[in-house]
Amino acid sequence: MVDLATEKIIRYVTSLPDQPAVDLEGGAELARSLVEDLPEDGQPFEPLFDDLFARIVPKGFNTAGPGYLAYIPGGGLIHSAVADMIANAVNRYVGVWLAAPGLVQLEANVIRWFNQMVGYPLSAGGVLTSGGSIANLTATVAARTDRLSQDFTKGTVYTSDQVHHSIVKSVQLAGVPAANVRLIPVDEQFRIRVDALETQIARDRREGWQPFLLVGSAGTTNTGAVDDLDALATLAQHERIWFHVDAAYGGFFALTERGSRRFAGLERADTITLDPHKGLFLPYGTGCLLARDLEALRRAHSVTADYMPALQHSAEFVDFCEISPELSRDFRGLRVWLPLKMHGARAFRAALDEKLDLTAWAADRLRAIAPLEVVAEPQLSITAFGFRDGGGGGGGGGGIDDMNRRTRQLLERINAKRRVYVTGTLLGDRYVIRICVLSFRTHLDRMEAGLADIESAVAEMMHEPARVRGRGRGPGG
Repeated sequence: MVDLATEKIIRYVTSLPDQPAVDLEGGAELARSLVEDLPEDGQPFEPLFDDLFARIVPKGFNTAGPGYLAYIPGGGLIHSAVADMIANAVNRYVGVWLAAPGLVQLEANVIRWFNQMVGYPLSAGGVLTSGGSIANLTATVAARTDRLSQDFTKGTVYTSDQVHHSIVKSVQLAGVPAANVRLIPVDEQFRIRVDALETQIARDRREGWQPFLLVGSAGTTNTGAVDDLDALATLAQHERIWFHVDAAYGGFFALTERGSRRFAGLERADTITLDPHKGLFLPYGTGCLLARDLEALRRAHSVTADYMPALQHSAEFVDFCEISPELSRDFRGLRVWLPLKMHGARAFRAALDEKLDLTAWAADRLRAIAPLEVVAEPQLSITAFGFRDGGGGGGGGGGIDDMNRRTRQLLERINAKRRVYVTGTLLGDRYVIRICVLSFRTHLDRMEAGLADIESAVAEMMHEPARVRGRGRGPGG
C-alpha cells in the first residue's frame, strides 16, 4: 500500500506544472457523487487510490502548483509529507514533555529557530499550532488574561481595517465583544495610521474603556502591507497595551535582508503569529505562536488534572499543553524540523528572495500595460492592480462601478486560461486583482506566462464591442 501511494504521489507532484491552475467545472456534481453511507465491508485499496488521484484530488484550486497566485499559496514540501508519515506511524504523544522527551525537544528546537529568525531572545518560547487563526486566538487570550481583570467586557482591541478576519474572530472567541474591536484607517500604502490610532486610544480612555491589545500586521492578506511595527511597539509600551503582530503570511521574509529591514520593531512584540505553511512552503495545518515571555502563555492556558503525568517546572523543558489550548495534538515539529535540517535556512532564504524579485518584476510589467494601474505596490510578495478610470475600451470610463465591473471581467478572463489563478478583493470601494507569489515552485517562466495572459486578456477587452463583454470564455481565452 505504501509503495503504491508513493508511486501515485510522485506522479501527481511531478505533474503539478502541467495541471491547470484551477479546475472548478463539475465540482458540485463530483461532491454529490461522493455522498455515501457507512460501508459495512471493505474493498481493495488499489481502486480507492485510483479514484482518489484520478477523479477527486485534481478538482479545485491547484494550491501546490506553480500557477497558484491566489489567496496565500501553500507549497506542501514533500519532505514534510515524509515527516508526517513517520510522525503518524510512530504515533508518539508530544503534548507533555515526559511522553516523548526527544521528539518534544525537536519541536522546541523549531521554536528556538523561529525565535532567532524574528530577533527574539533565547528566553522566548512558543508553540506550533494548526494555523494562524489558532495562534491569534491563543495570543488574544494571553493578552486578555495579562492586561484585564475577570470582567473584560470593557476591554478594547486596536488594529487596522486591513487586518486578517481571524483577529476579529479571536476577540469574539476570547469573550470580548466584537464591537470592542477598533478598526483604524490606513494610509496610502495600506498601513495603519499611527496618528488615528493614538486619537482612538485617547478617546476610549476618556470614555471609560480599557485598551488592552494592539495588533499590527507584518504582511496583510489584501496587499502584503507591513505596518510601522517600531512605532506601534513604542505606542503599545507607552500605553501599557499588549502588542501582537500577525505575521502569518509575511513573517518568514524576516529571513531575507529586505524583509528584516521592513520588519524593524517586530522583535519588540509581545507575541507573533507565523504560518510555516505559507512562508516556509510547508503543508497546510502548520502554524506557530511565538511569545517573548513564555510565562504569559502559561498563565493564560495552564490547567491541572489528577490524571495528568508530572509536568515541567523548569526553564529548560516545556509541556506544550501548558501554553496552548490543545491537550491532544499531532506531532507538528517533524514536518518543520526535517526540511530545515536537510536544506538549511539558506535555501529557504534564497527562495523567499526570489519571490520578492518576481513580485517586483510583475509590478513593473503591470505598469507597462496602459489601461491598468498598480493600486498596491509590492511591500513583500503581493501586488494588486485593476483598470484605471477611463481604460478598457468598448465604452468604458463610467466611474468606479464601471471600472470595477471591467476589472472583475478581466479576472475571469485571466483565470479562464488556467495557466495561473489569481483572486480579487476590495480596497475601499475599489475592486482589484491580487497576485501573491509564495510557492517554491513558482519561477520566472510561470510569471511570464501569467503576465502574457493578463496582457492578452486586456487586449481582448480593448478591441471588442461593449455588448460582447461578459460572455463566458473557455480555457485558452
